[in-house]
Amino acid sequence: MAEGTIQRLERSGGRLARPRFGLSAKLLLLTIPLVMIAEVLIYVPSIANFRINRLNDRLAAANTAALVLNAAPSGMVPDSLAREILSSIGARAVAIKMGRQRRLLAIAEMPPAIDHDVDMREMTAWSAIVDAFAVMLESGGEVIRIMGPAPAGNGQYIEVVVDEQPLRLAMFRFSRNLLLMSLVIAVLTAALVYCALHYLFVRPMRRLTANLVAFHANPESTALIITPSSRRDEIGVAEVELADMQRDLVSMLHQKSRLVALGLAVSKINHDLRNMLAASQLLSDQLTHVADPRVQRFAPKLVRSLERAIAFCQSTLSYGRVQEPAPDRRMVAIEPIVAEVRESAGLTANLAIDWVTAIERGLAVDADPDQLFRVLLNLVRNAADALASAQTGDTATRQIRITGRREGAVAIIEVSDTGPGLPVKAREHLFQPFQGSSRDGGTGLGLAIADELIRAHGGEIRLVEGTIGATFRIAIPDRPVDLRSLRDARARA
Repeated sequence: MAEGTIQRLERSGGRLARPRFGLSAKLLLLTIPLVMIAEVLIYVPSIANFRINRLNDRLAAANTAALVLNAAPSGMVPDSLAREILSSIGARAVAIKMGRQRRLLAIAEMPPAIDHDVDMREMTAWSAIVDAFAVMLESGGEVIRIMGPAPAGNGQYIEVVVDEQPLRLAMFRFSRNLLLMSLVIAVLTAALVYCALHYLFVRPMRRLTANLVAFHANPESTALIITPSSRRDEIGVAEVELADMQRDLVSMLHQKSRLVALGLAVSKINHDLRNMLAASQLLSDQLTHVADPRVQRFAPKLVRSLERAIAFCQSTLSYGRVQEPAPDRRMVAIEPIVAEVRESAGLTANLAIDWVTAIERGLAVDADPDQLFRVLLNLVRNAADALASAQTGDTATRQIRITGRREGAVAIIEVSDTGPGLPVKAREHLFQPFQGSSRDGGTGLGLAIADELIRAHGGEIRLVEGTIGATFRIAIPDRPVDLRSLRDARARA
């Protein structure tokens, strides 16, 4: 399946192209040299050991000939028989050291000079390797003298003079045979190693690669999420993590699609809704001329509510663009804003929910009053919804409490309720759009908008742990004072 996906992408002009040397080819090209290096390491001591064995064979044959020649009375062995014996063991001469005398047992043709002496009694591993390659690099008809221990009771050591050319040819034949065998072993070993690594690593990696390419082509499809295998190694962990990442990405893209759909829907109704609110505003302006005291009391509030609704309507798409208007900050009293929030939330006549405020006298906040109103209204409505959905008959415990105080240059506002609190699922994604809602039908946008507006003021909003119900703490710092601008303004004044 992985190969078919890659081939389809190649035919369709996809981004993935088969490399000139794929992972399998690189693995094969790497395996063969490594096996050959191992064979070379085997060959070096093997050729040295082959030479030693051949020299020992010559000494053994010379020992046998020495026993025959030494057993015969002096001069009783004809020269023709001696030459035949030497020819059978591939030697030119055989001598034995007995005491202080060296006895020449037989000689066929004595060379003018001996090129090399090889003493098998003092041979070391390193010298055997060096001498073996030295023999193979020579090209002339050298003559060597081999010395080794004599047969027991027949002397101190035995010497045999032989031609080096037959030994060199035998070493070349051995090297050729070993090379052919090494090639066969290397190919078989490389094939086995390649198959094993291809099955264990290359094929799973190609499967991962093909899945990544296919998922990149359609990242919103849940059918393309990889199914992890039962492997427990690093590849298995990579498959599990890839599957989790793909699920999270699909979920995030679906949420983004919802945002896009929401923005499109709001953009369609924005124009007509703004026109209807403008018409309502014109009608409300006429109420200011009615002499009824009750109308005069509520008409300004109605006008302000309509003006705020029109402003909200005009900036409806700002959150979809991830760009709220910059706050128009100034020092504003918090108590009138809290009172207006209560009226807008419909809690002035709601006797089932107690409204408690504990705000420092004259507390002022350096904030945009409209944006602060939106934040508090969202929090209060969430608290009222939580209290309304609480499964309890004791209405005395249903309470919304707003406190306000100043801690140095930071204004602290807390909105708390005595409701059931937030579930764990809502706490995990509290300030993320479409995920922080804890009630059916909620969009989860209220807390996300509140968090964005407070962060635009340089402050923070967070859930206070360990309280009854839910308590949200808002911290808004005052803006630093620019002393130079203040001096310039006073100078101009």
